[in-house]
Amino acid sequence: MKSLLIKDTTREERIRIIEESLSVCSGSCSECSACSMGSGNIDTIYQPYIDGEKELSEINRETAGGTVHC
Repeated sequence: MKSLLIKDTTREERIRIIEESLSVCSGSCSECSACSMGSGNIDTIYQPYIDGEKELSEINRETAGGTVHC
């Protein structure tokens, strides 16, 4: 498996990674209820990763802890 770290990916690869990862989300929020639990908008949660500002693991930790508010 290829590294998902920012230093090992291009912006285009990070966009594809997020799109593929979120493809299971139907947009109805019935799958994970993250938005209704205070995690923020699913479309913006991973923008810092795409922009090369935060690693996926950091965002996921914040989201799981309820500290992400988009």
